[in-house]
Order: sequence, then C-alpha cells, then structure tokens
Amino acid sequence: MSGAALGLEIVFVFFLALFLLHRYGDFKKQHRLVIVGTLLAWYLCFLIVFILPLDVSTTIYNRCKHAAANSSPTESSNITGLYAAATPVPSPHPCFKPWSYIPDGIMPIFWRVVYWTSQFLTWILLPFMQSYARSGGFSITGKIKTALIENAIYYGTYLLIFGAFLIYVAVNPHLHLEWNQLQTIGIAAANTWGLFLLVLLLGYGLVEIPRSYWNGAKRGYLLMKTYFKAAKLMTEKADAEETLEDVMEEVRKVNESIKYNHPLRKCVDTILKKCPLEYQEKMGRNMDDYEDFDEKHNTYPSEKSLVKLHKQVIYSVQRHRRTQVQWQILLEQAFYLEDVAKNETSATCQFVHTFQSPEPENRFIQYFYNPTVEWYWECLLRPWFYRVLAVVLSIFSVIVVWSECTFFSTTPVLSLFAVFIQLAEKTYNYIYIEIACFLSIFFLSICVYSTVFRIRVFNYYYLASHHQTDAYSLLFSGMLFCRLTPPLCLNFLGLTHMDSSISHQNTQPTAYTSIMGSMKVLSFIADGFYIYYPMLVVILCIATYFSLGTRCLNLLGFQQFMGDNDMTSDLVDEGKELIRREKRKRQRQEEGENRRREWKERYGHSREDSTRNRNVHIDPKESNFSDISTNRSASKYTRANNRTERDRIELLQDAEPLDFNAETFTDDPLESESGRSFLYPPFRYQPGGRYLSMSRSRIFDDV
Repeated sequence: MSGAALGLEIVFVFFLALFLLHRYGDFKKQHRLVIVGTLLAWYLCFLIVFILPLDVSTTIYNRCKHAAANSSPTESSNITGLYAAATPVPSPHPCFKPWSYIPDGIMPIFWRVVYWTSQFLTWILLPFMQSYARSGGFSITGKIKTALIENAIYYGTYLLIFGAFLIYVAVNPHLHLEWNQLQTIGIAAANTWGLFLLVLLLGYGLVEIPRSYWNGAKRGYLLMKTYFKAAKLMTEKADAEETLEDVMEEVRKVNESIKYNHPLRKCVDTILKKCPLEYQEKMGRNMDDYEDFDEKHNTYPSEKSLVKLHKQVIYSVQRHRRTQVQWQILLEQAFYLEDVAKNETSATCQFVHTFQSPEPENRFIQYFYNPTVEWYWECLLRPWFYRVLAVVLSIFSVIVVWSECTFFSTTPVLSLFAVFIQLAEKTYNYIYIEIACFLSIFFLSICVYSTVFRIRVFNYYYLASHHQTDAYSLLFSGMLFCRLTPPLCLNFLGLTHMDSSISHQNTQPTAYTSIMGSMKVLSFIADGFYIYYPMLVVILCIATYFSLGTRCLNLLGFQQFMGDNDMTSDLVDEGKELIRREKRKRQRQEEGENRRREWKERYGHSREDSTRNRNVHIDPKESNFSDISTNRSASKYTRANNRTERDRIELLQDAEPLDFNAETFTDDPLESESGRSFLYPPFRYQPGGRYLSMSRSRIFDDV
C-alpha cells in the first residue's frame, strides 16, 4: 500500500475539481486556457487539503522510528513514564507503518512542486489571464498588450512590498541575506497576505454555515427569502435587459456606418458574432450595401472605440444570459417550496407537485423516491436532519474558535485539535489520526471556500452555478484559492501543534512545513502576527452572528434580507406577486398544451383516415392526365389541406378565462406580453348578430 493512497487521492481530487468546475464554468463556450488555468488552480488547492493528513501520519511514524533508533529500550521506558502527560513521545507500542505511508523523499518534492506551481498561478499567470480574457481586443497581440498594461500597476504594488522586506533584512545587522532566507521572506509575505484574508472569510463561514442549515429547517423563512431574491433578481434582470438593449443599439449604429469594404469591417463582424442570435438576424451583416466609404465626409469609429464596444458586448451578453438562467432556477425553487408548504397539511402522505418536471426522471429514482418517500423526507425528516446538522456544525465552530485563541499555549495544551492528535499519537492509531486531521482541515476549508463561492463584488466577481460564471470570476476564484490554501494549512498545523515554530519542540517537522523554511528570519511575523492575528476571528464571528455587515450594507443602500426591516417586507411582497404571476402564466401554458393534445387525440386520427380514404378512391383514369393537370391538382389539394390545417391550429390557440381582478380585459401584463387577449369560450358576439372566432381567419371558410 506504499504510495497507493497518495495516487488514489490524486485521481479523486482531480475529478472533484473537474466536477465543480463543470458546475460553474462552461466548457463549450469559454476559452480552453481559462478552463485549464482555473482547473489547475482548484486542483492544486484541493490536493493540498486532501494530502496533508497523509503527511501528518507519515511524520508521526518517522518521529517514532527516529526516537526508537536513538534510544535503548530502558531509556525509552523511562522517557515514556516521564512525559506521559506532556508532549507526545515514543510509547511502548511498536512503530508499525501506517497503511498510507509515503516513502521518504517523495513528499518534499511533491509539496515543492505543488506550492510553487500554485504561487506562480496566483501571482503571475492568472492575473494576466484575467486581463486577457476580459480584453476587447480583436487579435492576440492586442489582448496581450492590454493585459500587460493593466497588470503593470498590479505587479508594481507587490514588488514594492517585497522590496520593503528585502530592505528590512538588509538593514538588520543580525541577519545575513542568503538564498534560503530570501525564499523564506517571499513565502512569509505571501502567507501573511493570505492569512489576512483567511481570518476574514473564516470568521464569516464559522457562523453562517451552521446558521444557514438551521434556517433551512424553517420553511416559512426559506420561502420569504426566496421571494426577496425574486424581487432583487427581477430588478437585476430588467437592468441587464436595458443594458443589453443600449449596447445592441450602439452595435447597430456601428454596423450601419461601417460598410463592407471598410478596413474595420472584420472587427464589426467579430462583434456581431458575440451578439445574441435574434439581434444578429435584425442587424444582419450589412453586406447588401455596396456603397464605398468616404473618410473625408463621414466620421467612423476608431479601433479603440470598437475594442471598448467589444468588451461591453461580451459583458452585457454574459450578464443577460446569467440573469435569465438564474430567474428560471429561482422560479423552480419557489414553486417547490410552495408545494412543500401545501403538502405539509396533506392527509394522504403523498407529495403532489403543481408542475411536473420538464426533464424525465430516472426510473430507478422514481421507484425508490416515490411520492410517499418524498413527502416523509420533505415534510418530516429533512427539517430535523438540518437542525441536527446545524448543531453538529456549531460544535465544530466553537472548537475552532477556542483553538484559534489558545493554540500558542503548549504547557498546558489548550487547543482541542492538538489534544486529540496527541492522544492518538500515543497509541499510534494512524486511522484515527488521518480521520481527525481530514475532518478538521475539511471543515476549515468548507468555511473558507464556501465564503469564496458566496461573496459577490458587484458584477465583477460572481460565481454562479449552472455554467453561468464568466471567465474573469473563474480566474479570480482560482487566485483566491491559491492564496488562501497555504496559510490555511499552516494554521491547521499550528492548531494541532505539528508546526515546530508554534509548539517550540525539537521534533521532526512535517514535509509541508519543511518547504516553508524557518520563520525566525522574520521574528515579528512568526512570533507576533501568526500568533495573535487569528484571535480576531472571535470579533468577526460576533459581528457575523449579529449581522453587522448586513446592517451596514442596508444603510449604504444595498438591500439585504432582514426580517425586521420595512424594505425587506416590501421586497418580499413584490417577489410574492412576481412568483404568483409566473405561476399563473405557466398554468395557462400547461392548460393550453393539454387542450391541444386532447384535440389532436380526438380529431387528429379521424382527419387522417378521411384523407387516406379520399386518396384511395381516386378514379384510375385520372392517372392518364397530363403532367400539367397533375401538378395543378396537387397544388390545389395542398393549398386546401394547408388552409384547413392552419384553421384547425388557430382554433386551438390558448383559450384563457377572464381575470376578474383586473380593471380591464388587457390589464394583465401577462396578456399584454403575448400581444393578444383571450376570451372563453373561443367565440365572441358582435353587434351584427354573428359569432366570430378569435383567430385571424374564419373557421368555416372551407365548408
């Protein structure tokens, strides 16, 4: 089993990162370099989290082996009795290899490759790819030039910070600048910036994740929050549509002004390809106008303005598509929550859906997850499951907060993570050590990474599921992961006292901490910032518990969901009305489809039979007609059949009941969108004493 666990986890983490990226990114439409860069960043960060427990168990075995080789059996027993209640030392248990033991020399090389690759991605490659992906240039050279200009200030800022560390080390007479120390300074600078972000995100996630599951057990709370999201999303959707219309108007003007033989016509064609299909059909390619351009009398947009317009088109189209998809997903969620609220009082214990899923479900799932099982899970078991899960996560959060405030204390050991690991180290229970380490670092990672997926910086950074995340946000998330993961792992090793710079013990370090170097080069960071700054997580947890950030955003004009706010109540009522209208619209569509289906089933076969019989009883002598009369006869019957079929389809148009709550017959906005109003039954009475059909042609023309 030597090295097999490492290989299995490498393969498993790759598919995990690929699955998450497929959920948020779009492999078909986004650039391959963006997909590869984001996948590599996510994969390396997840790999560090999953492989670190194996490094811990291997380090504990190496410590035991080293201690057994350097001490006699008598000395080993005396040492065991002396330090029974102190730091973990060799015990009478034999030093057997763990099942996931990694041979010597593999882990240092592995960590060095993973760490420096992730640092190259986050500080050099991904920022450059961000600017390249968002650039509106029409050539590779133009995009590279734009990316270099935008990143000049970005790179210059970090070079100034790194230069400040170099000056500090050079001025200090007690320090001698060497390559290893220079490498340590660079690692310390990157980890310091990452630890600053880590504490901010961790303080939010430790409180918000348990609270989200606790609130998930409240059906009324979820439904009200969904209404609130619907009102906000409708505002964003309308704004995205208006922005797209304005941008498409600019594209139309440019398309009309630049003729087919203009030098910038290729740029305009590239912009048109990025527009939605309906706008492309309206604008066309302007290739039927053979008027030559005249630079003396007409003013034409410059290439710089076309680059800016190209960038606006990419952004507006992506935002419009994202809001449309999110609106449909939110509608499905709202309909389902309303169904759950209705089925809670059902006496039949059968879950009934208002709308059937458009996609056919798997037969295996339908057999086991039938309406009865669904009712018991959604209405009875799921709320209690969420409550129990919220309590368990709250206990984990309390353990993390306590350990963050006490992990620097080695005598006595107050960090609960260190206590658990040291108890397992005494008995060399490697399975327990790896499970405890994995659960601990996995919970810390969930708290940090979930916050990265939730935060939204206006419309510039926004991770949206269902393949709706743009390239800029994907690359930015990869940068954040690469900056947060190394300090997260160092913080975890400090909580478990596996880092010798924290525990102040002369023991063999883990392979991960060995590539970080000794932080004693910068003592004010190792003994000051790394020790006391994580204590701020307590203040951040308190602020998150009382929703201070949400209240501040409300004061600044960014509406957030708060139960005790008048603005929240107004948005909830508005969202409820929007959901009600969409639900009524979908019900009308389904009723119309059902009526058309019933009509086809009832009268469709009889018409086919009559047509078939009429064709069979044709006189055989008609076959001797000339070709002209045959074609004339065929065209006659074709026109008659087409007109009859058209009239029959028009008769089957949606016949909708009147909305008596509306002031007029056309007061309903849903009817105004379709461009026609309906009466039921599908005939209306005219003053002349005739009943006319609502269709465009009378249905009895052929009778």
